[in-house]
Amino acid sequence: MKNSLRFKLMLGAGILILVWLFFQFDLDRYFSLVTLKNDLGRFRVFYQGNKGLTIGVYMLVYIVMAALSLPGATVLTLAGGAVFGIFTGVIIVSFASTIGATLAFLFSRYMFRDWVQGKFSTKINAINAGIKKEGGVYLFTLRLVPVFPFFMINLVMGLTPISTGLFYLVSQIGMFPGTIVYINAGTQLAKIDSLGGILSPNILFAFVLLGLFPLVAKKSMEWIKSKKIYADYPRPKKFDYNLVVIGAGAAGLVSSYIASAVKAKVALIEENRMGGDCLNTGCVPSKALIASAKLLSQATRAKEFGFDDVKISFDFARVMDRVQSIVKKVAPHDSVERYTALGVDCIQGRAKIISPFEVRVKGRNGDQILTTRNIIVATGARPMVPKLKGIENVQYLTSDTIWNIRTLPKRLVVLGAGPIGCELAQAFLRLGSKVTLVQRGARIMKKEDPDAAKIVMDRFGAEGMDLRLNHGAREIRVNGGEKSLVCDHLYNYQDGDQDGDQAREVLIPFDQILVALGRTPNTTGFGLEELGVTLSPRGQIETNGFLQTNYLNIFCSGDVHGQYLFTHTAAHESWYAAVNALFGRFKKFRVDYSVIPWATYTDPEVARVGINEQEAVAAGIDYEMVTYGIADLDRAMADSQPHGFVKVLTIPGKDKILGVTIVGHHGADIIAEFVLAMKHGIGLNKILGTIHIYPTMAEANKYAAGLWKQHHAPEKLLTWVEKFHTWMRN
Repeated sequence: MKNSLRFKLMLGAGILILVWLFFQFDLDRYFSLVTLKNDLGRFRVFYQGNKGLTIGVYMLVYIVMAALSLPGATVLTLAGGAVFGIFTGVIIVSFASTIGATLAFLFSRYMFRDWVQGKFSTKINAINAGIKKEGGVYLFTLRLVPVFPFFMINLVMGLTPISTGLFYLVSQIGMFPGTIVYINAGTQLAKIDSLGGILSPNILFAFVLLGLFPLVAKKSMEWIKSKKIYADYPRPKKFDYNLVVIGAGAAGLVSSYIASAVKAKVALIEENRMGGDCLNTGCVPSKALIASAKLLSQATRAKEFGFDDVKISFDFARVMDRVQSIVKKVAPHDSVERYTALGVDCIQGRAKIISPFEVRVKGRNGDQILTTRNIIVATGARPMVPKLKGIENVQYLTSDTIWNIRTLPKRLVVLGAGPIGCELAQAFLRLGSKVTLVQRGARIMKKEDPDAAKIVMDRFGAEGMDLRLNHGAREIRVNGGEKSLVCDHLYNYQDGDQDGDQAREVLIPFDQILVALGRTPNTTGFGLEELGVTLSPRGQIETNGFLQTNYLNIFCSGDVHGQYLFTHTAAHESWYAAVNALFGRFKKFRVDYSVIPWATYTDPEVARVGINEQEAVAAGIDYEMVTYGIADLDRAMADSQPHGFVKVLTIPGKDKILGVTIVGHHGADIIAEFVLAMKHGIGLNKILGTIHIYPTMAEANKYAAGLWKQHHAPEKLLTWVEKFHTWMRN
């Protein structure tokens, strides 16, 4: 890293010296229109006697001038036309200018791109995405219009993700028309009185039109495509609703709430239960179960809290009944009654989109067809069940069905060590099941940093969980009533790499198995296939940045979109979907994913916002890191929870936060301060200067900021301050 920085500094210094010498020795006088006219005769004579040398020197000078972004390219281009003629001049200048531009592009990329991408990483994601998708179109447009300074285009494009090959090719083609105009002007040099006269208003206007052509063509094609896609669906003269929302989970509820709040007429269609997965089978029941299991865990640690012994007897069925009672307590927040009172037409039944403007609902009262200006698909996701041999021979559990059991499994196998698998595995372990957690990869919670996952994994092991890492599930066997999961134990296995030593077959007996391998978006059975709504390769509904599908009046949000599978992001997306659907003809808002927090509710909790170490390394983002160990925190010691850490990634030399990972007691709560800080650009200095109540877990945030401050203490200044104090004592 130091060698790279040293080379960058040397390269930058060398370039600055060359530019300084150019102006110091007044070399720019040789690249003026007057000089060219005065010396044109000698240039032509020299060229006739030394064609190869003249072309070579000319190209070298042109390339250097363009690479260093020095003034004079216009005069050089005119000279090319005047000396070489239009055909040869166009070819020479076309290649020389493109090579020089590409060198300037590469210089900018090497010197500044990593710094710019790191410093503004949370703000330029949309720009990067646009460049990756249509960077060639944008660059071509800029190249066609001489109004934009080409040297600025070179330097700015170097900061983006556009490939070097694409930059060169588009530049070669895009600068060609302008090169022809200037070379042609050079052939008539005697008639030119000033550089400003080369581009007459008519020529400049023609270039502007030419530059706008790709964008106009693109928009026109989108308009034609849009018209074509709607051609088979007559638009109703009048609509029943401004918005129809399909699915009453978190995304659908928020979408309909926002629509009703702005006085739109909205219908919310739900086939099953209001509240969706979060209320009925996800967030609410799982956290209720985790709370019960945690109480039992606290009892087993009674001696740590000064008690001789604490024993808790319980009936598992009653624990599960409590879980359902919590669901019932929360349910009124998501009820038909509440949303009807808010002005939403809540319709129970199965929806099918039969046209971009019509939704058929099959309900208890028969079929009805709703006409609507806009549709939001918020149908959520379901547990992903693998094509595992023999799985059809057992009544496997998922995060949807586990809430129906009333007998505690004696031996529970949990397949998958993501957030859902880890949370439920620990809960059932604490309730008394013998739990075996099976993970194909080398560690649990693979989206988190290894040190964060290890703390949780160590806790699992200490509590008695059987962790089977590097075990790839292959088959379920049932033999005489005994059920077993057959795994290939893959030695030396790494995530994403199946090479290694020969696998050994392992049998893991179980009474029940929980499949927790992720979720699959619900995109079938309600008209998307017939309509031809585009899906991504991973099966989610594909949208643009405004959450529009290829039918611009059909939007989607939540798990069916699949960007982030969290209740809070479903609600976040739904604001954009609803507002864009209702007011998009005036103003559309691109969904903002810059600051997305989440947590895994194991004990200890793992909470995160922004990037972590492994993501920063994978993306090549420079960062500094401070880690505060919660074992030193007074409140953690008082609660007998002295484990975990607060890890903060910042821009090198700055207090601007790139990402935070917290592992520890109430980690999901105390990370909120960092979420606020990242969203509103507050740095660690401001967090350090904020009073935190003592003793709280949230003090860990301040101490992490204090560590950063220690690492950036002004040592030279403090040395002088020390000398000052010594002088004052004497």
